[in-house]
Amino acid sequence: MATTKPYRVLLYYMYTTIENPEEFAAEHLEFCNSLELKGRILVAKEGINGTCSGTVEQTEKYMEAMNNDPRFDGIVFKIDEADGHAFKKMHVRPRPELVTLRLEDDINPHEITGKYLEPKDFYEAMKQEDTVIIDARNDYEFDLGHFKGAIKPDIESFRELPDWIRENKEILEGKKILTYCTGGIRCEKFSGWLVREGYEDVSQLHGGIVTYGKDPEVQGELWDGQCYVFDERIAVPVNQKEHVIVGKDHFTGEPCERYVNCANPECNKKILCSEENEAKYLRACSHECRVSPRNRYVIQHELTEEQVAAALEKIEAEK
Repeated sequence: MATTKPYRVLLYYMYTTIENPEEFAAEHLEFCNSLELKGRILVAKEGINGTCSGTVEQTEKYMEAMNNDPRFDGIVFKIDEADGHAFKKMHVRPRPELVTLRLEDDINPHEITGKYLEPKDFYEAMKQEDTVIIDARNDYEFDLGHFKGAIKPDIESFRELPDWIRENKEILEGKKILTYCTGGIRCEKFSGWLVREGYEDVSQLHGGIVTYGKDPEVQGELWDGQCYVFDERIAVPVNQKEHVIVGKDHFTGEPCERYVNCANPECNKKILCSEENEAKYLRACSHECRVSPRNRYVIQHELTEEQVAAALEKIEAEK
């Protein structure tokens, strides 16, 4: 009999009307704190987007309360088992929109969105000719893992995606378009935007990568790498049949699935690197970041000027 881990991580979203996001956020934070949950929840007039962790009992109470609120009727929770909390604190924050597209004329997924494909249908669609698979996530998410053959738009963040599509429309013309993201929320709007732009055959992975990886039929097949998640786990497995590492160490290009943030707080770029290279390169993505007076790695490890100079000299000598 499989053992159950003591904690759970919940991932969910719902496009629904929340009249006063500020008031709701304050009350919801109080409620989450009373349950001793930890996580990050965004609230807007258009709905809620959250991920939080707690014990089985705490998360059960949370899901029960959400299901009993008519505003969240039909909400779907994606549940992962965990050994402990996936977050340090609990945040509930009001926002102008749940996902940042910043369109002049916003998309309401209740009115316009791409066709929903369940994991098995998405799997079959990916194998068809004349299909284009677009990853609707940030660049660092793609670099850790993605579907085989997926296009990585040359963007740093989701809000740049519409402009990239307009500049590269020849890639999509006359094709069947498949879109996917972590849990599904970004594709609800992005696929709707594609439909509004005039693309006729637009589909989205229902429930996102997380649901695809748990599906008993497809078992995450056709996925390479891991799935980036916005909590302390950083990465979760998707493909239950084989594990292909696609991430590459920022410094050496060797296979790597370990993310750190650049030690220069003014940069904070996410970089893939081994523990060995983190120490060697002072956890900094560039020379400029290594010599930053605010380099967090240098401060954290109390390195002297001589030690930093020696590290820089060694890097230079190996070029």
